[in-house]
Amino acid sequence: MRFTHSMLGAAALAALSLGATTALAAPASAAPNTTPQKVCGTGYKTVNSAAVGSLGTVYLAYNASNGNNCVVTIRNNPGTAVDMSAWIYVPDTNEGDSDYGRYTSYAGPSYVIGKGYCVDWGGGIDNTYVQVTGSNCASLTEHRTTHTR
Repeated sequence: MRFTHSMLGAAALAALSLGATTALAAPASAAPNTTPQKVCGTGYKTVNSAAVGSLGTVYLAYNASNGNNCVVTIRNNPGTAVDMSAWIYVPDTNEGDSDYGRYTSYAGPSYVIGKGYCVDWGGGIDNTYVQVTGSNCASLTEHRTTHTR
């Protein structure tokens, strides 16, 4: 999927602040011990993470064999389905992927080829979301923003 950075941010903000979902997929099962590796698949290793308030964590994982990044948002306490999201965007290639919906345990996985590029990524749970920009860019400093609506 192709995204522009402003469209991706606007979509994330709109979906979370209005309580709307852009996907009405069946809720993910509340599997115990859900990890980014289980959700993303074989070969993915967690390279970064960001807390979504006290509700859970957004994980950025990378697969060195194929150059793909994966983002998944995992709740600390699975339960009743709530609005959740996981997204990733590569500004240099204008490529991105996202998953928005009502889920019981996790949102994602969202994938993008990111080998050699900085990535922007984030996710949300209920009314709290986090955005990380300029991430995994060697010596450059990333920027993190967490919002509660």
